Amino acid sequence: MTAAPLPDTPPVRVLGLPRLTAGFEDAERLGRKDHLLAHGSLPALSEDRLTALARDIALCGRGGAGFPLVRKLEAVVRHTRRTGTRPAVVVNGCEGEPACRKDTVLLCRAPHLVLDGALLVAEALGARVLVAGVTKDTTEQSVRAALAERGLSDRRGRTLRARVVRAPERLVSGEASALIRAAEGGPALPPGRRTRAAESGLGGVPTLVSNAETFAQLAVAARLGAHRYGTTGTAEEPGTLLLTVSGAVPSPTVVEAPSGVPLSYVLQMCGAQPSLGGVLVGGYHGAWLDAPAAYEATVSREALAARGGALGAGAVLPVPDSTCPLGETLRIAYWLAAESAGQCGPCRLGLPALAGILADTLAGGGREALESLRAAARGVRGRGACKHPDGAARFVLSALTAFTDDLAAHVLGDGCGRDTVGMLPLPGPSGAMPSAGGTAGEVTGGPAGRERLAVDWTLCEGHGLCAGLLPEAVRLDADGYPVIADGALADRLRGRAQRAVRRCPALALRLEQA
Repeated sequence: MTAAPLPDTPPVRVLGLPRLTAGFEDAERLGRKDHLLAHGSLPALSEDRLTALARDIALCGRGGAGFPLVRKLEAVVRHTRRTGTRPAVVVNGCEGEPACRKDTVLLCRAPHLVLDGALLVAEALGARVLVAGVTKDTTEQSVRAALAERGLSDRRGRTLRARVVRAPERLVSGEASALIRAAEGGPALPPGRRTRAAESGLGGVPTLVSNAETFAQLAVAARLGAHRYGTTGTAEEPGTLLLTVSGAVPSPTVVEAPSGVPLSYVLQMCGAQPSLGGVLVGGYHGAWLDAPAAYEATVSREALAARGGALGAGAVLPVPDSTCPLGETLRIAYWLAAESAGQCGPCRLGLPALAGILADTLAGGGREALESLRAAARGVRGRGACKHPDGAARFVLSALTAFTDDLAAHVLGDGCGRDTVGMLPLPGPSGAMPSAGGTAGEVTGGPAGRERLAVDWTLCEGHGLCAGLLPEAVRLDADGYPVIADGALADRLRGRAQRAVRRCPALALRLEQA
């Protein structure tokens, strides 16, 4: 049975004393009064003191990239002074990855803590605009209510204008430049070239963009001070962090834990079975660890990176040893290809090709297919308008490193002999996506009412038009015939799929129920 999509607000558990989740035991959502009872009042900080605090606690972004907050602050200050403008502050609450819910939990249950951090920055930098970007009904309602409780709005004449921006629930919506475009009334897609928000962001002014947990951490640190903040966690990465644990656990859970905690403690607390096949850390732009490495790892950015993993967006996904981890990787690789913004070749064409070559490799493609796979991954890295191709390539390549025995069985033999159970959550009613095929097994179930492409091989003449119209779902084999990705088409591809069906010269392509 495939993994169901995660609920917006999974249960929360704490290792040690709660900081970000303080007060959760007393209220489902901390309104303004409950928030002040749990956390106390927020001190005002000058620009210099705020920058010093961010430096002293070594706070890095908690949205995936892990960029040091102090460097963002310094860049915004520098460009604000150079241009003589007032900056903007953007809270990135667009949690588009199916395996992440920590920011959603914060925005739904502790919205004032996130706003505290954002307002702290806005006041210190003299910002004129505060935007909170979200993708879900629940987060939008909670943040709007929190702004109203504080008397903040987007009305003209206010010293600080604050508003909520709703973006589509897609992976690329959480990319900083995509969120800024959405806040300006455009599509929630990265622009054609990489831009630095700290130089020219929202409305062309220097903009500080950071994710919800980062702002909440800043608010906690402002109250505690750098010394008390650093009494938990590691010396290099002080404080706590939030993790979303799903996959082979009884139920998805958001965990607050000190940095440096053994990953095995987190897995045990969440009920992960003892016989694991591997653990994906950092989410679908993260990296795989085999079971021995996972049980020896500690949870910090530096420690996970040393073992080939990644903290990323804080997702932790154990898979059982009864499923094929390479088949699980293929499911997500197809989904990552479909999540492309469709704007640049390395992403629009390269990611579907990467997923297709991975499928060939796992179906016994031999060493040649494996080398083609590595070459395809190298071909997309560093060449996209955003970091989506880089993250997808890192994810796929990490599986090749973590599961060498399984890889050899697939590349040189008949496969590992295990089904692909579908333990990694994906959007939709069942989260079903294609499996590795052959002896890697099939993922059962499929999104109700969804469609997929199919080819009538008695009619197909190998014109290849379908691959040009829909490279996310169709590629051509060595003889020029289409290879169709199994599983349901993403909703956004349906229009082009219908066009490909209509234009097929041989009338061989059709849409059918998935």
